Amino acid sequence: MKNLTLHNLAEVCRGKLFNAGPDVRELEVEGIVTDSRKVVKDSLFIAIRGERADGHDFIDGCYEAGAVCVISEKELQTEKPYILVERSLQAIKDIAEFYLKGLNCKVVGITGSVGKTSTKEMIASVLAEKYRVLKTEGNFNNELGLPLTVFRIREEHEIAVLEMGISDFGEMSRLARIARPDISVITNIGLCHLEHLKSRDGILQAKTEMFDHLKEDAAIILNGDDDKLSAIQEHNGTVPVFYGMEHKERLDVYADSVTPEGIRGIRCSIHDREHMDLEVMIQIPGRHMVYNALAAACVGRQMGLTPEEIRRGIERILPVSGRNHIISVNGITLIDDCYNANPVSMKASIDVLSYADTRKVAILGDMFELGEEEAEFHSELGDYIASKGIDVAVLAGRRMKHAYLKLHEANENYNLYYFEQTEELMQELDQIVRQGDTVLVKASHGMNFIKIIDHFTKKS
Repeated sequence: MKNLTLHNLAEVCRGKLFNAGPDVRELEVEGIVTDSRKVVKDSLFIAIRGERADGHDFIDGCYEAGAVCVISEKELQTEKPYILVERSLQAIKDIAEFYLKGLNCKVVGITGSVGKTSTKEMIASVLAEKYRVLKTEGNFNNELGLPLTVFRIREEHEIAVLEMGISDFGEMSRLARIARPDISVITNIGLCHLEHLKSRDGILQAKTEMFDHLKEDAAIILNGDDDKLSAIQEHNGTVPVFYGMEHKERLDVYADSVTPEGIRGIRCSIHDREHMDLEVMIQIPGRHMVYNALAAACVGRQMGLTPEEIRRGIERILPVSGRNHIISVNGITLIDDCYNANPVSMKASIDVLSYADTRKVAILGDMFELGEEEAEFHSELGDYIASKGIDVAVLAGRRMKHAYLKLHEANENYNLYYFEQTEELMQELDQIVRQGDTVLVKASHGMNFIKIIDHFTKKS
């Protein structure tokens, strides 16, 4: 890995290097990991104290597996090279910042309350039409995951598309200090993490901390249909690029002729002020996917892609597991959107289900981290379900009882089920869901609704 010699590593993280002669000090590590199972020859293992395990307990095995060096918060009884640091988590962030600065790689930083992952996937798909792209995998978007993503970048990569997730003030500043984006994308200001950020204004403040660490001449790309983001006029002289579907007169890139194609996807036309006119078919259903495509079109324009390259990249995108992933199994169509949930994304997924031309079943679980207004948000969801023509509502979790009561109050004959626990719901699934149904499965990650997806798919 470029510039990551043991000597440089020790300097960057303000650590003390032990057991390394002159030749060893100048060795470049071949990879950096925090999972002892992923150690390969000449890699660096960073021992992190976690909630379930302490990486320091696996150090001996890492040396045996070929690690050339270890970063540790403890003094080690070994003759192998190691770097003693005060805090391993800070060390990994310092190293990631240093490593990325030494690479000739553009960075697209993506944040927002809803749609970060699907927007990241769309942007990466578009950019891959012209460039060698590395993107965040899975949920590696926090203060540990982002550095680990950075360590996957190699000199051949031309653009890194990095998702950046936060739950409190100050986190985005620390992430952006590592990434230092050339292009900053914010998808929206919604209702996530209200326990810490308190309000949408707090969320806006926390998300826009990214601006404080942008590279010189960086571009800022914002959802112009979001009332909070559309009020941003400039930052340090940089005027944002706005995208959306409303108020076309003040948008730089916009979509119209939006036509749902059932759960097969959604069709739209994308335009800009420079006579770009694209007719695109997005292979994932939902109006929110049009916003993702618009963000990708904006990034593509910034990076010099042709309209045809942008169109191809948008149309190549496919859903990832847990995020509007359509699965046909045993005569049932599953909409697997069980990775996470908040009021905005929950409504968007219900919209997708409403496009189905079969019996529509919504299996929904608690939304977490909504603060003092969690009861109100869940109750409002009951009204929304009723308004969208959903045939069957299956609700689970103590918070979702507010949606259940709202639905039951509106219509005592509604086809409605409520369970306190996911496990109780699992026992009744086969009695509720029929062949031919289209079934939405969505909840916050802690509800463990992946069990529901597994239940249906493992029967195939």
